[in-house]
Amino acid sequence: MPGRISYLMTRLVSRWLPDPLIFAMLLTLQVFGLALWLTPVTPVSLVGMWGDGFWNLLEFSMQMALIVVTGHALASSGPVRRLLRSTASLAKTPTQGVMLVTFFGSVACIINWGFGLVVGAMFAREVARRVAGSHYPLLIACAYIGFLTWGGGFSGSMPLLAATPGNPVEHIVGLIPVSQTLFTGFNLFITLALIVVMPLVTRMMMPAPHQVVTIDPELLREEAPTRKTLATDATPAERLEESRLLALIIGALGIAFLVIWFIGHGFNITIDTVNLMFMIAGLLLHGTPMAYMRAAVVAARSTAGILIQFPFYAGIQLMMEHSGLGGLITEFFIRISSQDTFPLMTFFSSALINFAVPSGGGHWVIQGPFVMQAAQELGADMGKSVMAIAYGEQWMNMAQPFWALPALAIAGLGVRDIMGFCMTALLFSAPLFIIGLLLF
Repeated sequence: MPGRISYLMTRLVSRWLPDPLIFAMLLTLQVFGLALWLTPVTPVSLVGMWGDGFWNLLEFSMQMALIVVTGHALASSGPVRRLLRSTASLAKTPTQGVMLVTFFGSVACIINWGFGLVVGAMFAREVARRVAGSHYPLLIACAYIGFLTWGGGFSGSMPLLAATPGNPVEHIVGLIPVSQTLFTGFNLFITLALIVVMPLVTRMMMPAPHQVVTIDPELLREEAPTRKTLATDATPAERLEESRLLALIIGALGIAFLVIWFIGHGFNITIDTVNLMFMIAGLLLHGTPMAYMRAAVVAARSTAGILIQFPFYAGIQLMMEHSGLGGLITEFFIRISSQDTFPLMTFFSSALINFAVPSGGGHWVIQGPFVMQAAQELGADMGKSVMAIAYGEQWMNMAQPFWALPALAIAGLGVRDIMGFCMTALLFSAPLFIIGLLLF
């Protein structure tokens, strides 16, 4: 059944799903029209909101571009290549390959979402290199399907924000500790169920041999060595560029900072610490400053989609927030909820809003105040209400290409290549979230 559905979904999205940039532009117009229709804002004020928000994600865009560059550069180093090869060798058949990539990506995203997105795509490429007959688009889709676990993992934005002083709902319901969100029976059930069930689902998505898309060998070609052998008459500048000592000193400085950071903040892995860890590890493993720079230059070619598309989502997010459209959608689902169904209705409202605001932090700003106040009035479980927002966001990511961009950039594929499989994962993962929210 999953195989037949994924085949139909792939044909559907291949015909109708545009490039992510076009998707973002059409979504901009849709949100603009809905806000005009459903809220009292004027066209002029909406244009102002869109323009004011357009550059609000510059810091985040840079972080995501860097995670692609630093992650790709790290993966191109000799030691990491060998580690990925040895792990990928556990898969002996294409079917085992998709299951292994799904499992690997799911576990990696629990550790940290940025780490999981990038390393999962790198691992999928390595499995494609080693396992003959692999369906490359499915392998990359499996890496992204692993992203289903991130909201309930150690870097889940919403449970961490709900426990952080100064967050947008603290004045309404106070702080909600992670003991009521991440470390609960329902979150443990949902997260473990995704780790166990989704590899089985992706296994059944494996196409028939005549439908397998073999990857262009050029996309899987190993990058040229980045080390440069110096001539005996090399200049002082060239010797500095290829200095192992300079790389070691800068690497030691970065490691010292990370040690101090974790001592002061606990095991709090942020996207910035992930980028720094990737950068320092890549620098040390490539051996010299310019060897690392050559790897980064190759990796930077993959960041265009992130740099151009993320501003559109920033504009959409501000229109949703300042026009009140996000609040209207949330309030509709709240009105049709009871104490028992409230988490499930919150889950679906979060999924709907995720099309326009595919960001955990932005989601919390828009939905958090409405949802948590309603949860308090209904007597609903506060921790489960927080996680319902997180689950809806992570679930609908399977139909929203925003977060697929880093993985696609590393893979050298387009969104139409993987979205049919992701939509199938959306359908078959839904019961896991629903059971967890209703029965635990």
